[in-house]
Amino acid sequence: MSAPVRSRRTSVADIKALKGVRPIVSLTAYTAPMAALLDPHVDFLLIGDSLGMVVYGFETTLPVTLDLMIAHGAAVVRGSTTSLVIVDMPFGSYQEGREQAFRSASRVLAETGAQAVKLEGGEEMGETIRFLTERGVPVLGHIGLTPQMVNVYGGYKTQGRNQFQAAKIKADARAVAEAGAFGFVLEGTMEPLAREITAESPIPVIGIGASPHCDGQILVSEDMLGLYNEFIPRHVKRFADLGAEVSKAAAAYAEEVKARSFPGLEHTFQPKA
Repeated sequence: MSAPVRSRRTSVADIKALKGVRPIVSLTAYTAPMAALLDPHVDFLLIGDSLGMVVYGFETTLPVTLDLMIAHGAAVVRGSTTSLVIVDMPFGSYQEGREQAFRSASRVLAETGAQAVKLEGGEEMGETIRFLTERGVPVLGHIGLTPQMVNVYGGYKTQGRNQFQAAKIKADARAVAEAGAFGFVLEGTMEPLAREITAESPIPVIGIGASPHCDGQILVSEDMLGLYNEFIPRHVKRFADLGAEVSKAAAAYAEEVKARSFPGLEHTFQPKA
């Protein structure tokens, strides 16, 4: 399948304009090499705080710091040329208040070159989202299952299972849109509810473990590629099993080195006689 031809980096306005036109394609990226491989095929790349689990081996996203997100965000920007790049705001970098959120977000945009930030929360974050967007910080919201609230939920549990949860998620969707976000991620939400929210939302809804009828989809690339096996979400389809291939290649390399038959050794420099 050929990649779309683009001459410039996708903008926030481009993403908004795709609602109702075609599905929006997005994946996570944490490094420059991965960003370069994914860039031609997606509309936006997200440096998710999921890197805490996928890259650093944390049990949750909570230990991830702003400095860590900035370092990885800058790498992804350097590795990409056409995708919109969005950086997650990590836990503790924006919940204290809108001024703290602006300081954190302004650092992210200035030090990474990314075009937008993502933050979790609905109604309770409406004022913060509005404060950011009015000051030139594009925001992608995130509602439904919000991983930074894992200790409140008592685990990663599907949301929208009862009327109370459904009403809360609908209110969150309205609040995020009214506050000025250009779209929002809807995670781990029951399919009928996700479909309804997508139909009613004036801005793009990016699903992950929600309805296939969302305006777009996002997956953690390592999940999609079979590179992360600690936890495999039920909604993930694996398009490759690169983890097994990496292990196989490492084993083959180890065998050749131990047998002193590694081809590369033939080309090492030898001292002159």
